Amino acid sequence: MGRRLIQNNIVLIGFSTTGKSQVARGVACLLEWDFFDTDVEIERLAGKEIPRIFAEEGEAHFRKLESQVVQQTCSRMHTVIATGGGAVLDPWNREAMSSNGVVVLLEANPETIHERLVQARQESGGVRPLLEVADPLARIKDLKASRLPFYSIADWTVHTDYLTIPEVCREVMRGWRYCQQEHSKQAFSDSPHDPACEVITDTRRYPIYIKWGLLDRLGELLCQTGLDGRIYVISDDIVYPLYGSSVEGSLRDSGLDTKAFVVSAGEATKSLGTAARIYDWLVENHVERRDTILALGGGMVGDLVGFVAATFLRGLSLIQVPTSLVAMVDASIGGKTAVNHPKAKNFIGSFYQPRLIVADVQTLRTLPPRELTSGWAEVIKHALILDAEGVSLLEKQAADLRRLKPEAVTAAIRRSAAIKAGIVSEDEKEEGRRILLNYGHTIAHGLETATNYERLLHGEAVAIGMAGAASVSCKLGFLSADDAERQQTLLKKFDLPTRCSNVDHKAVLAAMELDKKVQAKAIRWVLLTSLGQASIRSDVPQTIVREVVGQLLEY
Repeated sequence: MGRRLIQNNIVLIGFSTTGKSQVARGVACLLEWDFFDTDVEIERLAGKEIPRIFAEEGEAHFRKLESQVVQQTCSRMHTVIATGGGAVLDPWNREAMSSNGVVVLLEANPETIHERLVQARQESGGVRPLLEVADPLARIKDLKASRLPFYSIADWTVHTDYLTIPEVCREVMRGWRYCQQEHSKQAFSDSPHDPACEVITDTRRYPIYIKWGLLDRLGELLCQTGLDGRIYVISDDIVYPLYGSSVEGSLRDSGLDTKAFVVSAGEATKSLGTAARIYDWLVENHVERRDTILALGGGMVGDLVGFVAATFLRGLSLIQVPTSLVAMVDASIGGKTAVNHPKAKNFIGSFYQPRLIVADVQTLRTLPPRELTSGWAEVIKHALILDAEGVSLLEKQAADLRRLKPEAVTAAIRRSAAIKAGIVSEDEKEEGRRILLNYGHTIAHGLETATNYERLLHGEAVAIGMAGAASVSCKLGFLSADDAERQQTLLKKFDLPTRCSNVDHKAVLAAMELDKKVQAKAIRWVLLTSLGQASIRSDVPQTIVREVVGQLLEY
């Protein structure tokens, strides 16, 4: 398939009454993509219905309009396109379809098509040209036979004879995911770097590259995904001076045009106001849906830029290039994008998966020591909830990891990222198991909100939150005192805090009640049952919560 833009669109082809329009609309709803019906657009342009176009202008005029509409539509991004039955006759149409998306053929037997046409005429009373001949069934068979060679452009075929519309939609989705998988294998088969892991959801499959010294190959990796529009790099005023020129140089060396926008560093920047400034810049630069936004920086930049990509023009392609430890193992993976509300962190956002994540571990060398220390909290968190062996490795290798020994730190980050990717693949939108990733975050978000996001780094707040969650686990009898002490010792090995003084207890508790994990007014706590195993509980007594929070905020 080469540079084929297979993730851009889904194009439905097939004979009349195979359900293209209804299925396209249904699939677009499932994917949260745009829906486009070429026949409807032709009627809009002509100002008359298609039978009148044929009768008054002739088929040649109709096919000219159709070709114009099909080729314009196929240049769109993230669109499910329903085409007319004869659109495949034009070779330029076929090229546009097959070059810009997954082509799915909706098929049906001639007898089924005939029955559906008769039923449609009875229900609507409209004219059905295929029925206005001496032998409609023979005509349908002849037309289908003549179009059969052109249907060979299809990547996937769904036989609709005995399926409902929702069932056809599911089959189209299955074919689209399969084609993405095959394209991904081919696109990266000649890559000099194997992905550390992949995220595979119902709507997207994407690789995560984690290696020492990857920035120089960034342009090459992006080209292999089929991107061909302009790349809009967004970074902050700390990261961009360090890596902006390297990133833009790699992109330009690969033939990718690029522009950059720089925001102020710090959590306060992650706001609707900053998002609006970026929107204005994108508008000024006439950004199109074929273009791509690249987030270069830590978790704040990734969240903010992901939110912009998800909402501008109803969705632009997103590339995450994390440069902080917390972003490499957590924030960039899984499609959570958001900006903060004054009363709560990450309150305004959406799930929006990137197309690619490229993490150059070497960039951690320029990370301030406190930022690096903060990032280890997320690595430790992943091990505590799902990887008992990983806990032991972190305990043994703490000194090498803190000194950023390339082999050890790269292996640890790849292992941690794979845990996050695995959970996201199982539960994309945090409706079940993904909530485990919030271990320590209930108290952490309360602390961050109560201190106006200024006093604690995210990982520091998570470390304190994990100390609190382990204490709750012990008080409820889920976690042994020995395991709780091992967690405490591990956090201290990485110089992470486990308490915080001079914070308003009531403000922390109030912020916790606004946490996104609250359901039916009860906080869903992630608690440990052992090191490497966690569970979700909504029945934690408020007396224990107040007691634990009080202990955390006092020395």
